[in-house]
Amino acid sequence: MPDDHANASELKRSDLARLTGCNLETIRYYESVGLMPDPPRTSSGHRRYGTAHVERLSFVMRARDLGFTMGEIRDLLGLVDCGSQTCAEVEQMGRHHLDVVRAKIRDLQAIEAVLDETIACCTGSDTPECPLIDILQQGHTAS
Repeated sequence: MPDDHANASELKRSDLARLTGCNLETIRYYESVGLMPDPPRTSSGHRRYGTAHVERLSFVMRARDLGFTMGEIRDLLGLVDCGSQTCAEVEQMGRHHLDVVRAKIRDLQAIEAVLDETIACCTGSDTPECPLIDILQQGHTAS
């Protein structure tokens, strides 16, 4: 995904947002943190985006959808921008991310089990005693 301003067309930021489904403020943020290249400007100073911007923003959004961190996306884009990526490098990054996702899933399953068990003990009555409140007041315990 080269930073190719020569191929920029006449898309405004609002057009880029509409085409990709990305919020305008998010586009601004991605530009400010360097995930999106600065677009060329017209003589009057208006930003103009092209196909390369649409493709790069779509890449960033898809990576975010898959749970990649901003740093991981920056690393992936760095490989792509240099044209030096190998499948082995990308696979290693992907496997690490998959390990992180699986750990999060295990954590969420443990949370689900505790909540399920605790809520099952709730009577739903109009009394102030509540197992969920009790467990929250106990503080952090090892799972």
